[in-house]
Amino acid sequence: MVEDARASWPPRELIDSFLGSFPHDFEWRPGETIEVDSEEAQAQARLFRDVLGRYASGVTVVTTVSGGIPTGMTCQSFTSVSLDPPLVAFLPTKQSRAFGSIQRAGTFCVNFLGRGQEAISNQFASRADDKFDGIEWEPSAGTGSPRLAGTVGHVDCTVFAVHEAGDHYLVIGKVVDLAVDEAEEPLLYYRGAYRTTA
Repeated sequence: MVEDARASWPPRELIDSFLGSFPHDFEWRPGETIEVDSEEAQAQARLFRDVLGRYASGVTVVTTVSGGIPTGMTCQSFTSVSLDPPLVAFLPTKQSRAFGSIQRAGTFCVNFLGRGQEAISNQFASRADDKFDGIEWEPSAGTGSPRLAGTVGHVDCTVFAVHEAGDHYLVIGKVVDLAVDEAEEPLLYYRGAYRTTA
């Protein structure tokens, strides 16, 4: 973690308040919804999801190791940020338990899922206690975060900065290692369903 990253990190009390106030079986899933109260707010939320659902995105699993325990989360909201320095970003929900592990570790690996890896996406978005059960992985070269087998590519990062962004955090990572992996076709998510480029 860069020396000044902690200055932009949310206070520990804020993190703990979010992690401690939601059920332990809560987890982000592709196509997640946010509960809203009024009919007007529900209509606006539906429109927001419908319009943004037309933007096809890749599917990633963001992983880390904290306290010797591997953890990870399925995430669509990933993007490149900067070439110099090399920066990327992803946006976990404030309720994400995996985000707490990433905070503690200060490192993460973004795994780009490939065609046929829908089950892996679902497993990391599930309520399972052991998300890595039956998952083939090895420590990444840069940070030791889990690099999943059979992916399109991966980007290994240290945490560069974190900013609040509505009901999510914007986590910016500084790339320390990256590579193209073995899968040829990416796994995509479009209009609430998995797709491929084939």
